[in-house]
Amino acid sequence: MCKGTCVFGFKDRRRKKIASRPFPDAWLVLLKKNVPLYSRLPQADQEELRRHILVFMAEKQFEACNGLRMTDQIRITIAAHACILLLHRKTDYYPGLKTILVYPRAYVAANVHHFVGGTVLETDDVRLGESWHHGSVVLSWDDVRRSAGDVQDGQNVVFHEFAHQLDSSGGRGDSTPVLQDRSSFIAWARALGEDFEKFRREIVGAGNDSPVLDEYGATNAAEFFAVATESFFERPKDLQQRYPRLYDELKRFYQQDPATFGP
Repeated sequence: MCKGTCVFGFKDRRRKKIASRPFPDAWLVLLKKNVPLYSRLPQADQEELRRHILVFMAEKQFEACNGLRMTDQIRITIAAHACILLLHRKTDYYPGLKTILVYPRAYVAANVHHFVGGTVLETDDVRLGESWHHGSVVLSWDDVRRSAGDVQDGQNVVFHEFAHQLDSSGGRGDSTPVLQDRSSFIAWARALGEDFEKFRREIVGAGNDSPVLDEYGATNAAEFFAVATESFFERPKDLQQRYPRLYDELKRFYQQDPATFGP
């Protein structure tokens, strides 16, 4: 009778037990060294982040690809950035995600394009990362390390790919993150839609690079959400000034205000 409730209750108890464990000193050294944003977080957020990392590390599998040797440095750097997106939120820790595949550097992936009339074109794309709606996130370690090292360039491949994981919550995958109520959903859709079109006009129409958002965000609404997430955490004051409504909706969604974080 209580099968579903009992399963979730057991999972919650197990996670609380994992989160109560001491955070390894060696992991803390890596966290401070490889995740500069960690030191800018309020102390309470730092403590919550460490608890999230303990659970994430216990539940997710990391797999090294193309000769990469998996290390705690790689695991902690990725886990920390993924878990920053979960602060202050009721979370199930990316329930559709089982494995993080890590390549030593940018990798080549086959891409199949289908055209009207049945024409199929296969190309090889060079990628820094990708997010699959069910099962895996793929990342380039070189690009994880580079983008994590500069917290003011507005680019972070882990934030980007894990924003896609949030975006596809519940299998929706429609660039409308699951919010708490309909009024929030409407506000989000308005902010995303209008600011997305504004951004596309600036980038596509004028052909200029935005000083706040990566131009890849003009590809589609899903990429706009992921790119906006990168800037929200890395260039919050610039994003707030340029797209104040979008910033406010991201602040409500993530329940964080990075513009107030320490230097």
